[in-house]
Amino acid sequence: MIRRLIVPCIALLASACASQGDPLNLAKKDPLQPVTPTEQYSITVTQGVDEIQLAPHPEGVSDAQAKALAELVSRWRDADASVITIRAPASGTEAMYRATAGVQSALEQMGVRSSQIQVTSYDGGADAPIGVGFLGYQAKGPDCGQDWDDYTKTGDNRVNKNFGCAVTANIAAMVANPGDLVAPRPMGSSDATRRETIIGKYHTGAISSTPQDPQADGAISGAIP
Repeated sequence: MIRRLIVPCIALLASACASQGDPLNLAKKDPLQPVTPTEQYSITVTQGVDEIQLAPHPEGVSDAQAKALAELVSRWRDADASVITIRAPASGTEAMYRATAGVQSALEQMGVRSSQIQVTSYDGGADAPIGVGFLGYQAKGPDCGQDWDDYTKTGDNRVNKNFGCAVTANIAAMVANPGDLVAPRPMGSSDATRRETIIGKYHTGAISSTPQDPQADGAISGAIP
């Protein structure tokens, strides 16, 4: 009887070790399914045009237009986009030319270089708006609260269907540059001069750290208040 029980016991021990070595059961998990419950929701990133439309003013941009342009430039910098495109109606009038030049001048005064501004035209009359925008990315989070589980049913020890949805939606709403969710930004060039200085100090055995600023020194006053 003891010999007959040895084989089943060994099989049970082997299965127990296998389950302990793979607690998440990843060996049988579908590779297309999320590994953890927090990955059951994702952010959709699409590429599109962020554009505002301005009424043409030959005398220059209005205060409201200047505010809208400043907000557009701020979004353009956050998106790390290449150029800002000005789409002017192809009416050919002098007033439209001055209005387009006023928009370009306002962008340059906001710190946008002339090489970063591209002026194009489209079919439109003298009263058609001037489009100003750039090509960037937009992030869209999941729609939460569409399906709910019964919180009293916890026998399988699984998370709720909406677990992680609110966090993912908040990230999609708050990310400054949705393009960062697609690929990381390229690293900037290193400071070769500073690197040679530090390596030179290392070779000579000198202290390579920055000297302490004497203005950071402080002492507790001994005066009696």
